[in-house]
Amino acid sequence: MEGLIKGLVDVAIGHHDRRHDDDDQDANSRDERSRSSWAEVVSGEKEEDHDRPERSSYVRHQKQEVRSALDAEFKPNYGNLGRAGGRSSHGRYQDQEENQEKNDDGWETVGKKKPARHPHKVPQDQWQGYKRPASEQHYSEDDQTHESLQPSQEELSDLSQACNRLWELDSNRLVPGKDYQIDCGEGKRVHQKEDMAQGSLFSWVSEDIFRKPTFARFCSLLDNYNPNEGYKEVVTTEERQEQAAFIEEISRTAVIKYLHKYLSDKGVVSESYQEFKRTLTSLWFDLYGRGGTSGSSSAFEHVFVGEIKNSGEQQVSGFHNWIQFYLEEAKGRVDYQGYIFPRRRGEIPDEETQVLTIQFEWNGVTKSVSSTLVGVSPEFELALYTLCFFVGDEDNHIQLGPYSVNVKCYRHGHRLGSAFPIADS
Repeated sequence: MEGLIKGLVDVAIGHHDRRHDDDDQDANSRDERSRSSWAEVVSGEKEEDHDRPERSSYVRHQKQEVRSALDAEFKPNYGNLGRAGGRSSHGRYQDQEENQEKNDDGWETVGKKKPARHPHKVPQDQWQGYKRPASEQHYSEDDQTHESLQPSQEELSDLSQACNRLWELDSNRLVPGKDYQIDCGEGKRVHQKEDMAQGSLFSWVSEDIFRKPTFARFCSLLDNYNPNEGYKEVVTTEERQEQAAFIEEISRTAVIKYLHKYLSDKGVVSESYQEFKRTLTSLWFDLYGRGGTSGSSSAFEHVFVGEIKNSGEQQVSGFHNWIQFYLEEAKGRVDYQGYIFPRRRGEIPDEETQVLTIQFEWNGVTKSVSSTLVGVSPEFELALYTLCFFVGDEDNHIQLGPYSVNVKCYRHGHRLGSAFPIADS
């Protein structure tokens, strides 16, 4: 028996060693690809650190971590993926929470991994109504707050000024401390595995926020997808109606109206507002292949909902929206693990910060580095990425209020593959 046990131990140790050897080979392979600018942006380490022998091993390891995280975001995955997670016969991803409570107001309090100052609450009382045909639904009045939404010549010639105008027009953007509160916890490097956050990222979000029409309609879309990257999505008639109703709702805001005027003045989209709404629907909701499976992804699913790559080691891809983060954190699916140290020394994020670079686990899978705009409205974020897709480049260095931001915009063929902000230097 002792010999048998010893043999099993030896096999296990040998397998462990070989696995680490493979990891080292993969890391060396990744290290041959130069993405130093990304490492500097995310980790704060500069290229000249390679000249310092005592730091060379650390920097090399850190950059490997960054590259691995980036590969999860952008590298196509054409492996054979099996189905994981549940979908109903109508294609809707099924919740599996065991600790659900519902009250008479239609709100739902769900279990969470870490304590929050106030229970996370998720409103769902309005969502069923969004499944009706778009023409049968009630919408907000058109935003008449701003007399003119015509872009200036300066804005038409400067993408940064246009994006900043969107920021100024976002009347639904939340106010830190008034509408929500976050706890950034402690900072960490990309390669660090320790959980540096004792609690949730969100301490609380005002219940009234989720009754805002664009927020409520956005939330109703988030459970329409299976998170596994290679799973072929099935879009029901009701889900298409939810999509159309969301686009109709946000199209009544000043943010989207300005976006249309800007793009039509540039000759990028039709002057017809109805045709423009169809363009938005197609850009964000049309399915395309990702992970080797046709019809398995869309810009909306990737950017706002998030996906999990299943080829080799599982990795979180996309998932850059703060509302989705809050809802998944409320359900206990997200474990916030701390913020990534900013590139600029001394710039430590706090409860007022609205551009965050963080690390977290989603459904037990780690995302080493991710970035998000906290507190912005769904219409603003969609407009920002749409603008950068049509008239910007892969790197879009812009100003959003007090924040210098680089909006990364990646194409998937002729479609929008991914878009997200990172704090600029």
